[in-house]
Amino acid sequence: MTTPQELIDRSIPFLDEVKNRTAGGELESWLNTRYGPDSELYQDLARMITEGVEAGWAANIEVEGKMYRRSRIADPQDVLNYFSITAVYMDSVEPFRGQYHQHPYGELNLVVPLDADAKLMGPNGWSGPGWTAPGPGSHHYPEVKGGALIALFYLPAGRISYDIQPPAA
Repeated sequence: MTTPQELIDRSIPFLDEVKNRTAGGELESWLNTRYGPDSELYQDLARMITEGVEAGWAANIEVEGKMYRRSRIADPQDVLNYFSITAVYMDSVEPFRGQYHQHPYGELNLVVPLDADAKLMGPNGWSGPGWTAPGPGSHHYPEVKGGALIALFYLPAGRISYDIQPPAA
């Protein structure tokens, strides 16, 4: 069974490679081309974070009951090029919105569907297995539909803000 440290160690070469890139559409496309669902990196990280959720050390803090949980696996540190690592578990067949938040420096987000039809809303629409990369200053509700999924995300400087208000409907 995977440990948090093994997931952190597997993330280090990846973060070394992306440390000077800016989240956004171009990086999202590059991530899905280079490290899409058929890549060794994607498969390793997906397996590790899924085992972490099953073992109870990842996405283990309830935000809105068992269907919406998250946890930080690693704080920003030198060895991670000052990225943090966080996991979110969301499970809903009907579209479900989590907590509205902002990414001051962007986000690199590995999407791991646990159910075949599960999708996460990203900047380019609903996303199945692969990556999303909301750019610096982006803000949104995390949204899921079609079942359970895990989002493993890397935040530059660990920055995420929940004190932003959603736009008026």
